[in-house]
Amino acid sequence: MTAAIKNLERLIQNGQTQADKKARKLALKSLEAAVEAVDPKKLILSKLTLKDSILKVNGYTFDLNQFRNIYVIGGGKASGSMAEALETVLGNRINEGFVNVPKGSKHKTAVVKLHEASHPIPDDSGVQGVKHMLEIAEKAGEKDLIICLISGGGSSLMPLPRNGITLADKRKITEDLLKCGATINEINTVRKHISGFKGGWLAKKAYPATVLNLVLSDVLGDPLDFIASGPTVPDSTTFSDAIKILKKYGLWEKTPESIKKILIDGERGLIPETPKAGDEVFKRVFNVVIGNCRDACIAACETLKSEGLNTLFLTSLLEGEARHVGTVLASLAREIAASGSPVQKPAALVVGGETTVTVVGKGKGGRNQEIALAAALKIKSLDGCVVASLSTDGVDGPTDAAGALADGKTVARAESAGFRAEDFLAENDSYNFFSKLDDLIFTGPTGTNVNDISVVIVL
Repeated sequence: MTAAIKNLERLIQNGQTQADKKARKLALKSLEAAVEAVDPKKLILSKLTLKDSILKVNGYTFDLNQFRNIYVIGGGKASGSMAEALETVLGNRINEGFVNVPKGSKHKTAVVKLHEASHPIPDDSGVQGVKHMLEIAEKAGEKDLIICLISGGGSSLMPLPRNGITLADKRKITEDLLKCGATINEINTVRKHISGFKGGWLAKKAYPATVLNLVLSDVLGDPLDFIASGPTVPDSTTFSDAIKILKKYGLWEKTPESIKKILIDGERGLIPETPKAGDEVFKRVFNVVIGNCRDACIAACETLKSEGLNTLFLTSLLEGEARHVGTVLASLAREIAASGSPVQKPAALVVGGETTVTVVGKGKGGRNQEIALAAALKIKSLDGCVVASLSTDGVDGPTDAAGALADGKTVARAESAGFRAEDFLAENDSYNFFSKLDDLIFTGPTGTNVNDISVVIVL
């Protein structure tokens, strides 16, 4: 995994004063440390130990000699890297494996087949991959172990539309949900109820095999049934919940008829609900979260503290509209500059989580870029002040940038070049705004995914 920011030096040199340059360098260094801390390969190698035939992970112990076959399945943005690391630990003990990974994945495995599929909009390749995983799960018996590698992006990368629903219909509802400002939990509630794989269905198909689920969490608070839409865990949501979400965002009337039919039939009890807590299929399922947003935030904080900054970790559970979050972060920066509260200068604040963008304009951007753009408007004229935000997977929204960085001179630089920050924010056009200033953050796909990290620096 590469955590390095490719345009690091350019971003630092864009600072107009020495204080701005220093603040930029500190913010970017901490973001690199955050991403590096959740490298899936390092996490797997540090959490799993194999001595003779005994595999230990997070307090669980498995005697691999007791299993006839070991299978590996799963999907997500980090699953290729996780598969590489798992092969390092288990070697030729793995009998067969099949994992869906994003297109362009560079990971190399010997036994586990890495199958490329589309993200964030599902495709036929993803469906074919899921069908192959189910073949493996269904042939596994009581004396077999299935290790399931799950990470963020798994919902899109592991599609299997429920009976009667076409992939085109699933794709449409996914696009509508992504644009309307729905949270990841709300999106995944709908996904689970139009899928034959998510929401515990994989566990149902895998029973009576033993399932070890290794999870890199991209959902706030690590609720297992929402990470990649919980294919191997009990579902806490219902068909009624899915319908309410679509109605809440005004999407019900334009929901494809095939999806409406499944949801209505499910609400009426005409087709089975997703497997719930207490179902015997979960008695042989073991779930381990190997890394999350909090781990990344703590790494960022440790880096900033080591640089002599008074550092405050506020939350890893941040949510809300991206532009409002940007305004709040900027307000905190201004308070620190004015009064030294809630922490004295030189200061750093670290937050993690996942915001949303309700798209009303015709621009291009992502939630992290929108946070930075909104913040730029409120930290005008502050020297040595930076708000930087990135997506830990290296892909912020439908763009090639991981995020963006703003300082106290960002708005003035834009105005001197003949354009206004307010206009670009109104159009959800944060990508083009920061592109003009050369202040987009580029990492490329990082191979991990644990939400977003934002850093505020006030020197």
